[in-house]
Formats: sequence, C-alpha cells, structure tokens
Amino acid sequence: MDHHAMHHSDMDMGHGGMDHGGHGGMDMGGQCNMNMLFTWSSKNLCIIFRQWRVDGPISLLASLVVIVLLTAGYEGIRELTRRYEAAHIRRLSAFTATTGGNEIADESATANILPTENPTTYVPDASSPLLAGRDNRRIVERNGKVTIAALYAVQVFYSFFIMLLFMTYNGLVMLAVAVGAFVGYLAFGQNTSAVKSVACH
Repeated sequence: MDHHAMHHSDMDMGHGGMDHGGHGGMDMGGQCNMNMLFTWSSKNLCIIFRQWRVDGPISLLASLVVIVLLTAGYEGIRELTRRYEAAHIRRLSAFTATTGGNEIADESATANILPTENPTTYVPDASSPLLAGRDNRRIVERNGKVTIAALYAVQVFYSFFIMLLFMTYNGLVMLAVAVGAFVGYLAFGQNTSAVKSVACH
C-alpha cells in the first residue's frame, strides 16, 4: 500500500469515527426510549413530554414523587366536585323552600287585588317575591351547572393524563400511579366507595 492510499484510508477511518461518535453523542443527548412492552428500566425514560426526562437516580425519584402527588390530586378534584354538587343541591333546595312559602302568600295577595271587571288583564308585579325567587333560582341553577361541567372537564383531562403516565409501560411509573391513588383515597375518599370502574374517567 502506497503513501497516498494509506493517507486516504486514515482519513476515511478518522471521518467515520468522528461521524459515529458525534452522531451517537447527539442522539444520546436528546433520545427518549419509547417502550411498547412492560419494563423496569429507566434508561432514557421520558414521561409524557420530551422535557420530562429521567437522567439519573435523583430525577427518577423526583419524578415518581411528582406522579404520586398528581395521582392523589385527581382524587382531590373528584372530592371537590362531590362537595360542590352537594352544596349546589342544598342551595336549590333552599330556593325551593323559600319560593314555596311565598307562593301561597303571593296567590292570596293576587286574589285580593285582581280587578273584578276583567281579571284576565292582570299582570303580576315584576317585583313579586315569587317571581324574584324563581329568577334567582334559575341563575343559581345555570351557574352551578356551568361550574359542575367545568369540574367534570377537568376530571376527564386529568384522568387521561394519568392514563398517559400508565402508557409509558414502565413498572416504576405504574407503581407510582397506584401509590398516588392509595394516598389520594386515604386523604380525600373517606365518604366514598372504594369501587372503581375500568372506565378512563
């Protein structure tokens, strides 16, 4: 082999080594290991987002703690929704009781002031306690329904977010989700059944 051939061969080897090393280093720096089978490995583990990447024992432990808190928070949102619904029902019941009591008085007052000549032309006063109570009840009912719908939407989003955590197929993440559900039920589920359906939400 002459000097020119040896020089060309050295350049090819050097270029190949640089390309392989540089390319591999760049890939390892931002690579996420997407598992489609169950695994216990946390190497190159990205949790939902590329930025949420496990690159060592400390970040793994911190991520698992965050997942436990997130899952426990889902139970907190469910409990908050249950309490709001109960308070909303109490408010509507209070309006029903109030308007029910006023209805009798309003009817008797109406009978006394109706003109005898043409009773069909009588129009109830807009300031009547009965009408005001009914209007207020409609407003409270509508606002309550909107708030309950918003809380339900948060629950749906939250539940699918937890499902994505489970779909990392990582055993450690799955255990963290289960521990979070355990902690959340202990903290917020005292008055609810422990039975949970297989639905996503």
